[in-house]
Amino acid sequence: MSQPTILDKFPKKRIDLPEAYQKIYNQHYVINREGKSATTSLSQKLESWMHKKVAQDVLGNKKLSTLEIGAGTLNQLRYEPEQEIYDIVEPFTELFENSPLLKKVRNVYKDINDLNDNKYDRITTIATFEHIMDLPFVVGKAATLLNEKTGHLRVAIPNEGTIMWRLGTEITGFEFKKKYGLDYQILMQYEHVNTANEIEQVLEHFFEKTKYSVFGISKSFAFYRFYDCSIPRMENVNNYFLKKNISTKA
Repeated sequence: MSQPTILDKFPKKRIDLPEAYQKIYNQHYVINREGKSATTSLSQKLESWMHKKVAQDVLGNKKLSTLEIGAGTLNQLRYEPEQEIYDIVEPFTELFENSPLLKKVRNVYKDINDLNDNKYDRITTIATFEHIMDLPFVVGKAATLLNEKTGHLRVAIPNEGTIMWRLGTEITGFEFKKKYGLDYQILMQYEHVNTANEIEQVLEHFFEKTKYSVFGISKSFAFYRFYDCSIPRMENVNNYFLKKNISTKA
């Protein structure tokens, strides 16, 4: 009998979001993304560390083909020099459809499974992997879309599951409680289905090299983490998709 692995935790399921949270969910999302409150404005300033880390490999106007997973409002493009190829995966078109940055995007995909023969020098993602219920599928699929010998998966995430991140959300939660009369941690349980350590384990399963850095002192005492992943473990990727009876090709 094979030993259980990190992959056995997936796919995950979200908790049911109480009705009171459903009523304010969209409103809060917009406020959060646009930094319209004191704490969300501060959060965005801190989050700039993630955006800058992801963009470090293209500073100096280096031309690399890019796929961004979970592009949201396209705010990562404010940190990146002009690229000849910049594709995105983002199912919620209303987040970016009116953005002036959209002209910098070549192709828009609603699902990573819509890509098959594409190959990229870099695949990036910022504050997305903590939300994905079937994370091994997305990471495994990303590995198949990279130029195998030279491609890099660049991942920035909140340090979910640690005391520092919990303290940070307590500060945000105070404002959230004052505004809506609701417990912010319930919203976080709904939104963040994966911890930073779980994400790291999935990355290490599918990539031979996973270099990391933190916005803080250590993995345990930091607000954010960044991973630069290279050299896909294609045997692990292929075994994963074979077990799932999923083809990596259309």
